Amino acid sequence: MTILCVRFHLPPMHEAALPGLIGLLEEFTPVVEALPPDGALADLRGAERYFGRGAVELASVIRVRALALHGVDCVIGAGPGPMLARMALRDARPGLTRAVPDEPDAIAEFLAGRPVAALPGVGPATARTLCEYGLDTLGRVAGAPLSTLQRLIGAKAGRELRERANGVDRGRVVPNAVSRSLAAERPFDLDELDPGRHRGALLSAAEEIGARLRAVEKVCRTLTLTVRYADRTSTTRSRTLAEPTAHSAALTRAAYGMYEALGLQRARVRALVLRAEGLTPADQAAHQLTFDPVDEKVRRIEEVADRARAKFGPRAVMPGTLAA
Repeated sequence: MTILCVRFHLPPMHEAALPGLIGLLEEFTPVVEALPPDGALADLRGAERYFGRGAVELASVIRVRALALHGVDCVIGAGPGPMLARMALRDARPGLTRAVPDEPDAIAEFLAGRPVAALPGVGPATARTLCEYGLDTLGRVAGAPLSTLQRLIGAKAGRELRERANGVDRGRVVPNAVSRSLAAERPFDLDELDPGRHRGALLSAAEEIGARLRAVEKVCRTLTLTVRYADRTSTTRSRTLAEPTAHSAALTRAAYGMYEALGLQRARVRALVLRAEGLTPADQAAHQLTFDPVDEKVRRIEEVADRARAKFGPRAVMPGTLAA
């Protein structure tokens, strides 16, 4: 077991503590990939040799240091690859590291009875298609003919799915920086059922992220929505934008699209988190010109509004829905 997947139990609105916790992991290995808003992957292959301890032992040291230095508890999953470590994390509990042994039989046993939707990268649509044909567990997917899977979900997707269902994990930990993303969180005072209030929170978050991106002359390539529920569970969805942008209207449309795709029905939502990822300098991004005068007008208004906010404060100009 050489990969750890760590999720820190950060209090609401304390996402700013994540960089310090990433720094704690980097004391053990430089190969750390942040998983905002509250997690990270760490490749401990070098650390195991250097410290003379296994990944599970090092996970215990990391947990103790996180509590002692930052007052933050965490849950940890360990496995021979990133995919298995992520899946092990779902079974982890505070104070106990869930580990998947690096043995073919143990990996097959770990995966066999799990629902196909538990595999990272398998979305609801793919899971529904597979379940309609009786392929509702990873064990059944692993035993299915490759030609059948490819006929159901496509040649490349079918091949990759069968490999992962058989425990073949080709993923790797890619070191990155938390600063490559911007996040806006909107918690509710009470668990909120009203979709109108949810959409208002998303509009507010998208407006904030757009303004912050433009202020630092950045654009984002991907937008991620995390919905946190009253039972402390959460759902995360990501969408790659048609083009890198800092345009608030485009960010709002993407956020609304992800929210609608969840199909929430009277869900008790505790908080919404919107995150812009894949940040790049605005002057290096391409923008598709349009002959739509409305779009150009909105962008000019946005520039004027940014100048007004810079001079008179963030609430000087806002959408009418939020002002009401």
